[in-house]
Parts: sequence; structure tokens; C-alpha cells
Amino acid sequence: MRILLVEDDALLGDAIQAGLRQAGHAVDWARDGVKAELALAAEDYAAVVLDLGLPRKDGLTLLGELRARGKTLPVLILTARDTVDDRIRGLDSGADDYLVKPFELSELQARLRALLRRASGTPAPLIEAAGISLDPATRRVTRNGQEIELSAREYALLHALLQHPGRALSRAQLEEQLYAWGEEIGSNAVEVFIHHLRRKLGSETIRTLRGIGYVIPKT
Repeated sequence: MRILLVEDDALLGDAIQAGLRQAGHAVDWARDGVKAELALAAEDYAAVVLDLGLPRKDGLTLLGELRARGKTLPVLILTARDTVDDRIRGLDSGADDYLVKPFELSELQARLRALLRRASGTPAPLIEAAGISLDPATRRVTRNGQEIELSAREYALLHALLQHPGRALSRAQLEEQLYAWGEEIGSNAVEVFIHHLRRKLGSETIRTLRGIGYVIPKT
């Protein structure tokens, strides 16, 4: 899943970006509110992790403008503002969750997983289709009960397809899920990962719809 991190603290932002990447996400990092605004206008994100005390544009202002444009993607506020009034203001401005600094990275990851589950309409902790079971908390993948070892990119691609069983995703849509800013995209990278997944999961697990993209059947 592709996540936008909006955080002006360099050390904290670097740690969060590394932790979310380790969890299998592609992470774009904006260090001020204006850059975040431009990113949200140009890219489709699965969720936003948003600090409030930002240079150039405050996080609450950014959040209010995002919701005013009808954008419904999950937003997790991450801030040192810890009074009850601050939390109420953040949630009433359109945030889906509120986490106060300092925090444990494992809790941030768990809260983000919960937001992504609700946003995708799959509240169960496991994502399952076509005999495949994927656990985002442990990144464990099984097919018909047998555990399958996947690389980070293979896992991310499979996760994206399982989020939408029965719906085809184009190569461009999959690339957006796999790669963050500055990461080099090979001309046939998606095709290579699809090939590897078919070899590990079965040739019929992922189907190609010519001119459209790739799909995992619902059953």
C-alpha cells in the first residue's frame, strides 16, 4: 500500500518511513504542508500519517481542505498535541485516528492496519481469496494452508491484488502501490513479480486480462 507521511522532524520521519517500508508499504515523505498538499493532488494514497505542527501549512488546515474536497482516504494524526481538546479538534476536523508522540512504532503500524482494513471494507485481520490467506500483521502468506515465502515486492503486489479480488489492476496502478518517490521502476518489473508469484502460488492464481491488467479471482 502507498502511504503519504507528512512529518517535519527528520529523525522521526526517517524512523517512521523505514518502519512502514519494513511493513511492506511504499512511503512518500513530505516535510511541510504545502508539499503534502501537492502530493495529495497528484497521487492516490491508501492513507496519510499526518503531523500537525508543520511548516508552510498546518496539519489541521491541510486535513480540513482535504475533507472539503471530498477525499475520504484514512488520515492518522501523529502529534505531540496531547490535550483532550486537541484530540477532539483533530477528530472533528476529519481525522480517523489520533496518536500522541512519543509512541511505539508497532502501535502506529497496528493502527494503520486497522484504518486500511476499514477503508477497504475488510474488517477481518486476514485477507483471503482464491485459497490464499495474507496476514498484514505478520506478513505471513499461505495458500491452501501451506506457507509461501515472498520477497518484499512480491508481498506488496499480492497484497494490492488481494485488496480487490475480482477487480483488475493495471500495471500503472500496481506500480503506484509498489514504488515511492525516487525509487527506480524497471520497464517490466510488474511482469517479473507476477511471474514469480505465479510460480509460487500456481499459474492460475493471477489472471491476465489483455489490455486491462491483472486480477485474482474471488474464489
